[in-house]
Amino acid sequence: MTIIDEIKALKKEKDAVILAHYYVTPEVQAIADYVGDSFYLSKLATKLKETTIVYCGVSFMAESAKVLNPEKTVLMPEKLADCAMAHMAQLKLIEKARKEYDDLAVVCYINSRADLKQHCDVCVTSSNAVKIVKKLPNKNIFFTPDKNLGAYVASQIPEKNFIHNPGYCPIHNDVKKEEIIELQKEHPEALVLAHPECPKEILDLAAYIGSTSGIIDYATQSEFKEFIICTERGVEYKLQQNNPDKKFYFTKTEPICIDMKKITLEKILHVLKTGENEVFVEKELIENSKKPLELMLELGK
Repeated sequence: MTIIDEIKALKKEKDAVILAHYYVTPEVQAIADYVGDSFYLSKLATKLKETTIVYCGVSFMAESAKVLNPEKTVLMPEKLADCAMAHMAQLKLIEKARKEYDDLAVVCYINSRADLKQHCDVCVTSSNAVKIVKKLPNKNIFFTPDKNLGAYVASQIPEKNFIHNPGYCPIHNDVKKEEIIELQKEHPEALVLAHPECPKEILDLAAYIGSTSGIIDYATQSEFKEFIICTERGVEYKLQQNNPDKKFYFTKTEPICIDMKKITLEKILHVLKTGENEVFVEKELIENSKKPLELMLELGK
């Protein structure tokens, strides 16, 4: 019996479902029941019938799944898979903004910890942030933790006043403009598709700006055959799967999230066998951090 056969058998035995983010390795995406970005997986997690969720992503994702499904068992194949940006959100800046601004909404990117979410009014993802912030009645928006996504959302909604937390995704923030320009010279027919976690100088080069799933959809629907992709390289698996006749280029400095790559088939098998690395969130924290997540799902419809 192969490791894949073992995983499939244990999934059935344990009434488990495997969720995977686009940034994990191809073999993990291939074994998953559902693959998507954080918004898709958040919505999906509330509709699953299985009693156990094996979450192949970083800690804030599994934590959000637990908050939205407190009655389910949520397992992380790698408990040390974390998100640097999630730790850059500063509560003191939220408290300062609430004192200084009337008519303020605290908007929290889903890439954050539950103990931070409980101090926010609504969560967003890169795929729904503009839509949700537009729906908010508030004039002033404190956006946390990602300054780059916050700046992009602000550029789309100039009628609102934005205050930004100074956090960022190390992978997207480090995409180098000169490397993209070099690729454009090598592949003049290629369109640049960029994630809004990238800095403005990168977004200014893009033909399309959108979430991971948005980038996949755009490339799939486009008549163009070549693309320069400015997001984590794990997305290449789905891009090639959907578009075997198209070419995708990544910068010389590879955009790789080491934490996402920590998840392996062996670790998935291990947690299914043992039940280790279960995600626990205190009841009070679940209640408090669930509100902005649920509002996100409502406004994001």
